[in-house]
Amino acid sequence: MHRVGVVGISWRHRRADILGALTIARAERAERLSGLAEAVGVREMVYLATCNRVEVAFVIVGSTPITVYRRRIFGALAGRDARPGEAEHVLRAWQGEGAAEHLFLVAAGLDSARVGENEIAGQLREAIEQSRSLRLLGPRLERVLGEALRVSRRVRPITEGRIGRVSLADIALRHALERLARTPGRVAVVGVSPMTEQCARTLAERGAPLVIVNRTRERASALAAEVGGEAVSLDDFRAEPVGVEVAIVATGSHEPVFSRGDLERIAARVPSGESPLVIDLAVPVNVAPEDAAAADVERIGMDEISDEASEDRQRVLLDFADARAIVEAALIEMRRQAAERLVGPMIAQLRLRYRNTAMEGVERLFARDLAGLGDAERDAVRRWAETLARRFAHVPSVGLRDLVFHAGPGAVEAFFERTEPDLARNVREAVEQAGVDLLDTVAEDA
Repeated sequence: MHRVGVVGISWRHRRADILGALTIARAERAERLSGLAEAVGVREMVYLATCNRVEVAFVIVGSTPITVYRRRIFGALAGRDARPGEAEHVLRAWQGEGAAEHLFLVAAGLDSARVGENEIAGQLREAIEQSRSLRLLGPRLERVLGEALRVSRRVRPITEGRIGRVSLADIALRHALERLARTPGRVAVVGVSPMTEQCARTLAERGAPLVIVNRTRERASALAAEVGGEAVSLDDFRAEPVGVEVAIVATGSHEPVFSRGDLERIAARVPSGESPLVIDLAVPVNVAPEDAAAADVERIGMDEISDEASEDRQRVLLDFADARAIVEAALIEMRRQAAERLVGPMIAQLRLRYRNTAMEGVERLFARDLAGLGDAERDAVRRWAETLARRFAHVPSVGLRDLVFHAGPGAVEAFFERTEPDLARNVREAVEQAGVDLLDTVAEDA
């Protein structure tokens, strides 16, 4: 488990611009992920990207420090080398048990802006399947991520119906409705996506007249027919904007969809005469903050919305102690399983050492003090010595299990290196032949 690493950025950073720069468009992922793994220098990798996070889970090769992977991942995703200290400032990193814990919390929705939401589990499952199809999923990641999905299933009955009251869309809607209470008028919903569809339906229920704007008019027309709004293509809206008080924007574009000139035209046609309110829910941003400021347009982006969501999140987390306990139990069980995989070869080598030592002593006795024994007596002595050796090995074997579980296998190796260097070498070789790693598994959150 110690070789599993995670490097990522989430809504917590309040940096939608950086989050957007590190996001690979869904349509490009199948083509780019193999190249990303090669650039990062790993063979096992899963890339998870949502509107609120980018996470790269991978298996560390050799003794490469996690900090090196943080810089590599930044460079591979941003398309440029990180400036000194930039990757460390922008990206969080976890290793070993810390990485497993982070993935468990993500899959269970306990690390989401809206605590307890279960969409993230489906997004993680999709990311896993994509890596599997690209042959980027190996046994180590499979084990940890599979357990993360099992944790999410166990947590779901606890969080069901107790989800955080405020989602990002809810916050956007609250700002829109507050503005409409002061200056009633139409709302432009730009881009057809699950988040904008939720906003459009709620606004329609509240009686707000809607303009559905999309790059392709057909998709806009389908949503407009459902919510009783007007459908407009994005190009037409930019050229001749309909008068609106509020615009909620969330398209999949990697570039801003409204320029300063577009925003000025929208502002010029606001029925109330006030500056329009633009709520930008996109990552990357659809409306550049500097363009909004230059056009005298009020803009609320994902950074501000995430700040508001975090307040509700802290309150809800207090109610989810039982869900957090499931995560802790899963970590303990995974640590126990990892310890068992490692300790088996260790105990086998310890028993062999006791047995060989006992047999060597018995043969010396046969050569000197017990030279007169017959074959039957000698066999009886050998069986007695083997049984005694196994009993003597039992007590330290129990201690080994506890030591590996609580302090990690590295502590066992360090102990043997000081007391029995030959045994330490035999243990290391046996563990490597078993296909597991004899290194420290203590969690690291960098």
